[in-house]
Order: sequence, then C-alpha cells, then structure tokens
Amino acid sequence: MREEKLQAVHKNKFKVTTKSNHKRTVAENHLARRFGAEAPNKAWATDISYVWTKEGWLYLCVIMDLFSRKIVGWSMGTTLANELVLNALKMARKQRGLPKGLILHSDRGIQYTSKDFQNILAKHGVICSMSRKGNCWDNAVLESFFGSLKVEVIYQNYYEARLQARRDIFEYIEAFYNRERLHSAIGYMTPEECELMRKCA
Repeated sequence: MREEKLQAVHKNKFKVTTKSNHKRTVAENHLARRFGAEAPNKAWATDISYVWTKEGWLYLCVIMDLFSRKIVGWSMGTTLANELVLNALKMARKQRGLPKGLILHSDRGIQYTSKDFQNILAKHGVICSMSRKGNCWDNAVLESFFGSLKVEVIYQNYYEARLQARRDIFEYIEAFYNRERLHSAIGYMTPEECELMRKCA
C-alpha cells in the first residue's frame, strides 16, 4: 500500500440514533440472529444510520430482505421523525407487499415502537421482532451494510449539501449494492441474481 500510495479508509466515531429510553411496548427477538431465510419475504431487517453534510445530518433508513440481502425499502430525511421508517416501509410494501407471517426485525427505537408503524404491521399480520436493549449484534447484518456503505462511499467524500449525499446513497443502493456488489453470504452473487435464481447459498 505504501508503494502504491494507498491509504485505508477508517470508520468515524459512533453516533447514537436509537432512542430506546421510553415506556412503549417492545417486541420479543423472534429473529434471534437468524440472518437468513428460505425464500424472499420471509424475514426482513431494518435500521437507521446517518451521514454528515455541511448542511447538517442526513438520516437513512433501510429495509433488507434476509434471503437475498437486497435492500427492498429505503428512505432519507433531515430528522429522525417517524416518517423516516414509515416511508421506507411504504417503499418495501409497494415493491413486495407485506405478506402475513413476515418477520420484520428492528431495534427498540421510538420510530419502530410508534403507534403508526405498529398498526401497519398488525394490520398485515407482520411479526414484529426487536433486538435486545443495547445489543448491536442482534441486527449485525444491517450494521455490516451501513459499514460497507460508509467505507465504500461516504467516508471518501465531503458533502457540501444533503442533495449530494442523497445522490450517492441512491446510486450505491440501487445501482451498485443490489445489482453489482457480490455478497459472500449468498454465494458471491448479487442480491438481484440471488432473487432471480430463487436460490442463495
């Protein structure tokens, strides 16, 4: 690396985005770290992360299908309001529906325990699953996704405006991650290939 004048990209300091200090009802951890599924739309995971720009924070919520690791829903916003997760769920529902019996795993944040979010899950018979308090390993698959996004794109750029970050995140998810990036967890296929073949390693 020294000969080629290459430098490693390092992770930035951790920023807490989960507000779990509330008295709302939380769900059991039905997923129990089973980060795979036998078919699409059996188990999804969702989480929120953030990107710094000169205009301020840009927050990102994604929903991943654990069969193929495909991002099936995502949303970006300037605040951590409930709409962030509701819009990601709306996109996932539009693309995939909300099959009865689907497990949707998240942390215990106020966005996921909100009445609006929980009512949608209950209406469609979706099983709500939540990580244990303060345990990032219970949703490690999305921690890994956000780590890849930030190392491969975000940390290599300085964003003057949120619009620039939005553009890069959109291109990473829709053009690269879902359609070009190979994943060891699914037999070194792309999520798109995995779903077309309906068979992931």
